[in-house]
Amino acid sequence: MSPANPANSVFDKYETVIGLECHVQLQTNTKLFSPAKNHFGDDPNTNVDLVDAGLPGVLPVINGRAVEFAVRLGLALEGKIREQSVFARKHYFYPDLPKGYQISQSDLPICDGGRLHYALKNGEKRTLRIHHVHMEEDAGKSMHVEGAPVSYLDFNRAGTPLLEVVTEPDLRSAEEAMEAFRALRSVVTYLGICDGNLQEGSMRCDVNVSVRKKGETKFGTRTETKNLNSMRFVGQAIEYEARRQILLLEEGGEVVQETRLWDTNRKESRALRSKEEAHDYRYFPDPDLLPLRVPADRVNNIKQALPELRDAKAERYQTLGLTAYDANVITAEVAIANYFETALKVHSNAKGIANWVINEVLRAGASASKGAEDDESAGVLQLCPIPAQSIAELVKLIDERVITGKIAKTIFEQMVANPARSPADLVKEGGFVVERDVGALKAIIANVIAENAGEVAKWKAGRTNVFGFLMGQIMKQSQGKADPVDAKALLEEALKQI
Repeated sequence: MSPANPANSVFDKYETVIGLECHVQLQTNTKLFSPAKNHFGDDPNTNVDLVDAGLPGVLPVINGRAVEFAVRLGLALEGKIREQSVFARKHYFYPDLPKGYQISQSDLPICDGGRLHYALKNGEKRTLRIHHVHMEEDAGKSMHVEGAPVSYLDFNRAGTPLLEVVTEPDLRSAEEAMEAFRALRSVVTYLGICDGNLQEGSMRCDVNVSVRKKGETKFGTRTETKNLNSMRFVGQAIEYEARRQILLLEEGGEVVQETRLWDTNRKESRALRSKEEAHDYRYFPDPDLLPLRVPADRVNNIKQALPELRDAKAERYQTLGLTAYDANVITAEVAIANYFETALKVHSNAKGIANWVINEVLRAGASASKGAEDDESAGVLQLCPIPAQSIAELVKLIDERVITGKIAKTIFEQMVANPARSPADLVKEGGFVVERDVGALKAIIANVIAENAGEVAKWKAGRTNVFGFLMGQIMKQSQGKADPVDAKALLEEALKQI
């Protein structure tokens, strides 16, 4: 059965109910319970310790940095940090799980409750309740080669520290889920606990989806679609699954609780296995790990050191003269915000710097990204290689009327090709300094008036809009060196004398 769109009236009878389980990979130097390096992209099985391999007799030792990161996220999500949490063994048997169990947290996670604030595309503010945040280790990775009679195992990822953020089923549309996941990515990147690279699996999302008739209060049977590593895939998987379930119910069938996988090529999900319950994993406290204690004074110290998050930063930027739109773009990625603030330390024109970052720096960075298919997967909002200090110096040269905006764009292109060169040096070498010789400017203006008698006649007849055309001709003949303020005043004077 294909979940093609039926008549709208069929869909209108149902409500979609969505909850998220988001996995956040932590940027620690080592793994959660071993001293092995935590680094993506190394040769297979080069970052594996005896603990990761599950050899007999080895003992796990908790990574204190990972605990700190967990507390950071819990506090940022307004959750309650447990003074004592417990690690448990979660049993299942996959080839990429060498111990035969995963060390996770079940009944006593490190953080209970919380809220995630997010906004829809139309600007409407929403809040998603967090059920809990728990710590766990990642499994290894099975590598399947098409046509080969065997699969390969890479244990580099085994033992990587994860935080799982489990939400309440408060979401009612694919857009809400996508924006909530996007907001969570913003929180963890601003906290500095995760790089947010979805393509590399630094963040993954499982979506729990069910449907029910509008007006009903009882939840329907849910399915879980796992390991979605793109905002777009999250939205597509939810929409597909909601349609599938609605059609199934309309035909008199029943939704089966199961785990599903998303096929990115066919844009559809398929059943993987029946959905397990907690008792299926045979959770019990890990006998090799004592209960984890995080004293209140330690939590308070971490709270005092939390960085400014995106929403607060965007509000502050608006007090510096940025529009809401500008602030939203500048804070879209923590790297962009840091770039902006570095530039502000050199020159205080926040609006001018923001304009250059948005219109030129990000444009050049996007061109260099080679058209990544998902902005959060590979970072279309990339920065070009020009140092932030150089952008500030360029804006300062404009503000001090050393160069014009037109010349600045020429200098910028040269800076893209030679990021190490300062704008001042490029201006000097290219002879781009603004023309301040009044006599030379008057000669250019006289020539423009003589060559454009028809436009001048229109201006005299009251067509004042041709003034911009005449200014453009002045800038063209001066090769962009004419100071716009001086040129405007001299042109107005010359036209009045005609």
